[in-house]
Amino acid sequence: MEFNNLANQIIEKTKAAGATDCDIVLAKATGKSVSCRLGKIEDIEESSDKTFGIRALIGSRQSFVSSSNFDTKNIDTLVTKVVEMAKLAPEDDTACLGDSSKLETEFAELDLCQNYETDTAIMVESVKKCEDQAISVKGISNSEGAGASYSTGEFFLATSHGFVGGYKSSSNSISCSVLAGEGLAMERDYDYAVARHHEDLTNPEEIGANAARLTLKRLNPRKVNSCKTSVVFDKRISSDIIRYVAGAISGNSITRGTSFLKDSLNKQIFRKDISIIDDPKITRGLKSSLFDGEGVRNQKTELVSNGVLKTWLLNTATAKKLNLKTTGHASRSVGSPPGTGTTNLFMANGMLSYDDLVGSINNGFYATELIGMGINLITGDYSMGASGFWIENGELAYPVSEVTIASNLTEMFLNLSAANDLEFKFGSNAPTICIEGMTLAGK
Repeated sequence: MEFNNLANQIIEKTKAAGATDCDIVLAKATGKSVSCRLGKIEDIEESSDKTFGIRALIGSRQSFVSSSNFDTKNIDTLVTKVVEMAKLAPEDDTACLGDSSKLETEFAELDLCQNYETDTAIMVESVKKCEDQAISVKGISNSEGAGASYSTGEFFLATSHGFVGGYKSSSNSISCSVLAGEGLAMERDYDYAVARHHEDLTNPEEIGANAARLTLKRLNPRKVNSCKTSVVFDKRISSDIIRYVAGAISGNSITRGTSFLKDSLNKQIFRKDISIIDDPKITRGLKSSLFDGEGVRNQKTELVSNGVLKTWLLNTATAKKLNLKTTGHASRSVGSPPGTGTTNLFMANGMLSYDDLVGSINNGFYATELIGMGINLITGDYSMGASGFWIENGELAYPVSEVTIASNLTEMFLNLSAANDLEFKFGSNAPTICIEGMTLAGK
C-alpha cells in the first residue's frame, strides 16, 4: 500500500508536468551476511536500501531518473527534470510502455518470501558448523572461510496505462571454500547452496563436507597432451551453455544483428532430444516472478524444443522492431529502460543416465571449473581455461589442470548430449552434459 499510493502520486505529477505516458519502479532491499575463518567470526554486516525510478515518455521520446531520496520536494524536482529531459531526448519509434493487451491481471502465489527473518545467531552457528566440518576432514590444510547471507527484496511497478503490481522475495545462502596440500601443490575448491526459504537450504555440515571432498579430489593434478576429445561439463558449470543461448536470442542481439543465432529461428540448433525452458512460475523458484519488467504476463516458454529454436526473448520495444509481440521477457532495473532476460532457465533431462554418459567415454575431459571470458556471441567462438579430471575407460582417473577447451557454439550445440540428472539448485540449471569433438590445448 505504501508503494501503491506513492506510485499513483508520481504518475499524476508526471502526467501533469507534460508526459504522455510514464511508469514508476520502486524497489526495497534489506540484507545481512556473516563470515568466519578458522573458527572466528570475521564480519557481520547488515544493509538496507530503498530506491525509485521514473520513466517519462513524450510521444516517441523518453528519459529516466532515479533516486533514494523519497522526500516530497525531491520527488517534485525529479518529476520536472525527467519531463524536461524527455523533451530533449532523441526520437525512438519503439519507446513505449508494455503491451497493454498482455498486462498481467491475475497474480500467482509462488511463495517467494519467507514470513520471518533468518536469525543472525543461526547464521553464525551455521558458518561455524560448515567450516568446522570442512577442516575436520583429513588432508584439508587451510580455509578461505565460510559465509552465510539472508536478504529480502520488494519490487513494485506502476504504469500510466493501468498496470499496478508488486511482490516480495527472500534469499538465504551458505558457502565454504577450503584448501588442501602445501606450497605450490596447494589446491582449493568450494561448495555453496541458495534457497528462497531457510528451511530449504542444504544443511551446513553437508556443504562443508562437500567442499572438502571436492578439494581433496583436485590434489596432484597432471598435465595432458593437446588433443580433440569429448568434454563433459559438470552440473556446477553446465548451465553456462544455456545462458549463452539466452544471450544469443535476446531481443537486443537480434535487432542489432549481433548474434551468431540471428538466422536460426525455427531451425535445428541442438540434437532432437534437447529442450531448453524458461519458467517464471516455479513455486519458491530462485528467479521466479509474477510478471515481467513491463508488467506483461509471463509464462513457461520452450525456447528450444526437440532441438529447434522456437522463439526470441522479447520485450515490447524489441518486439516492435521485429514486427512481433513481446514474449514477456522484459527485465527492469530502477534507473534504466526495460531490457530482456530469463527467469528460471533450465535444460530438460536428456536420454542418458550420468553413468552411461560418462561411461561411454574411453578418453575425455571432465570439466568442473571454467576460467576466463572467452565467449564471442557474435561469431559463436568459444575458448575457456578449465580444470577437472581425465576420463579413462568411462571413469574419472586423475585431476587435470591448466588446459584450454575451445570450439564454436554452433558446433558445440549440435554435438551436445545431456544426462538425466537435472537438479534445481541455482537460478539457471542443466544436467551433466557432454560435447563431442572439442579442442583441448594442454602441454
